Amino acid sequence: MPGQLLARGVCRHLLTHDFATLEEFTPERGRRVDVMALGPAGEIWVVECKSSRADFTSDGKWEGYLDWCDRYFWAVDEAFPTDLLPDGTGLIIADAYDAEIIRFGPETKLAAARRKVLTRKFARAAALRLQGVRDPGLTV
Repeated sequence: MPGQLLARGVCRHLLTHDFATLEEFTPERGRRVDVMALGPAGEIWVVECKSSRADFTSDGKWEGYLDWCDRYFWAVDEAFPTDLLPDGTGLIIADAYDAEIIRFGPETKLAAARRKVLTRKFARAAALRLQGVRDPGLTV
């Protein structure tokens, strides 16, 4: 639950930068990012939320997410030991209500074909989630 609260604060903050967000998004089978954000110019950011040292050290998959975004960020609370986080990644300090981008990781532009696929998957996931909220008894 602490990671979900961080994700909520991150999503609220990214909205102020005109990014649409989805939590627990699956860019491909076997990968699930905490927050995927789609910006106004089509840029795609991935944010992984870590609530503790143990949560961070047990995650060995994060480098695989770099292939699925233009920028990669860690989101942690203010008590997290940020010296653990790898250089060359973005950093967001968050709580359940808001966040602040402390540093941007490098921008690595996605290939056009991958961006197109991700944008479609993002749109479908968002639409299906909305439909599920509007009609909770619906099964596909």
